[in-house]
Amino acid sequence: MSKPSRQDPPALRRRSLFAGAGVAGAAAAATALLPSVQPEELAVQEPRPAPTRGGGYSLTDHVQHYYKTTRI
Repeated sequence: MSKPSRQDPPALRRRSLFAGAGVAGAAAAATALLPSVQPEELAVQEPRPAPTRGGGYSLTDHVQHYYKTTRI
């Protein structure tokens, strides 16, 4: 007498199908929301000379952008 081969119940296969579809949908949504990088944005800015009197803080574009995002 041989044992019948055990097969996964249909519900388990269906769950894995829906889980895979959910992961694929989430990955597609995340990819669509990511900003695209343009070649001009990859240009490297020349480094600024070191300050002569110490310090080192300078109001750059990304700092100004941050300040704009914090305004209410």
